[in-house]
Amino acid sequence: MSWFGREGNLTSVETWGRAEVPELPGDGPVPLLRDTASGELLPAVTGPVATMYACGITPYDATHIGHAATYTAWDLLVRAMLDSAPRPEVVYAQNVTDVDEPLLERAERDHEDWRELALRETDRYRRDMEALRVLPPTYLVGAVEAVPIIDAFAARLAERGALYNVDDDVYFAKSADTAFGALSGPGSVSNYDPAQMSSLFARHGGDPARPGKKDPLDPLVWSAERPGEPAWESRFGPGRPGWHVECAAIAAEYLGVAFDVQAGGSDLVFPHHEMSGSHARVAFAPAERVFARVYAHAGMVSYQGEKMSKSLGNLVFVNRLLADGTDPMAIRLALLAHHYSDDWEWTDDCLAQAQARLDRWRDAVDRARGAGGEEVLDGVRAAVANDLDAPRALAVVDAWAESGDGGGELVRKTVDALLGVRL
Repeated sequence: MSWFGREGNLTSVETWGRAEVPELPGDGPVPLLRDTASGELLPAVTGPVATMYACGITPYDATHIGHAATYTAWDLLVRAMLDSAPRPEVVYAQNVTDVDEPLLERAERDHEDWRELALRETDRYRRDMEALRVLPPTYLVGAVEAVPIIDAFAARLAERGALYNVDDDVYFAKSADTAFGALSGPGSVSNYDPAQMSSLFARHGGDPARPGKKDPLDPLVWSAERPGEPAWESRFGPGRPGWHVECAAIAAEYLGVAFDVQAGGSDLVFPHHEMSGSHARVAFAPAERVFARVYAHAGMVSYQGEKMSKSLGNLVFVNRLLADGTDPMAIRLALLAHHYSDDWEWTDDCLAQAQARLDRWRDAVDRARGAGGEEVLDGVRAAVANDLDAPRALAVVDAWAESGDGGGELVRKTVDALLGVRL
């Protein structure tokens, strides 16, 4: 259902090829996730359709290991959803922020058209995800193609008196949402106070010190056209959308007012996910259930002692590892060796250990004849369903590989279907 009077279907950014998922006997348990807001383990699926939104890339550089770790985690969740009774349909939306300050700055630095940069890096991301056997989202939606959706969503905010102007830019008044802070504010697991929120806001693209704002934490909804920057027509004048309203609008359009899981990196808890949820609560008031039922956040990956980030330049790129001949299944196993919610550091030893594990598993599967493997299937299912506990799942397969038991074919299918690793 279109909430914004969309005529026809927008053409989504092209996704990537879907890896075949083997059928497993029986059904797995409903996966549980540690909800960021409450700290409780909550079911990721509650009905015949499971819905998830994952914040996607800003395509101004290739996919690094931090990206790969995050999207591999959500791939585990999708696989667990598909395996659970009663085998729900999974509807998964992911955005691509294909116009934003970092992308425009990189294009200007490299004297490149921003559109060509976004297309090239989005294509590289797709190839990396396909190589890692990450199942593609149902909808991969670019911010540029979603401008009409975002414009209509912002109009709902304006109708509720939640927007105001600073010069020609349009801001959201967080005071319009009495539940602002429900995800990350006082009483949540994060328990950020206003000073912490302001600091995080400034570090992640916000402008708390801008004169004329009603509140330092009010986020930008529509940026008026600047010389030399791309712009689109809207009811607010020519310009381009803000980041938080982008995801709120796309999620509501493709998944509905309320959906199951909002997923992303832990650096998105505040301001991005807090503000996206706040936008949705105001836009769809007085609906009781709005936006995500569960929030799941992946930890940060560091390299050489610091968080892996484009701004620092300390990146390990998936496509370069692949170009050097690294088995993509070894990369995937290196990522799965860490719980998705943990912060951890990438080292060459991580990859060497993963390759050795992959070799052991392949050798064991080739040698294991006859029936068996049910204990591996049950153990991996239980581990993945318990807050995507991939390290525990790997330990189950490790123990089987060392035991010399049979059931190689069922183990092969289990590892493929649930962990996404082709042996």
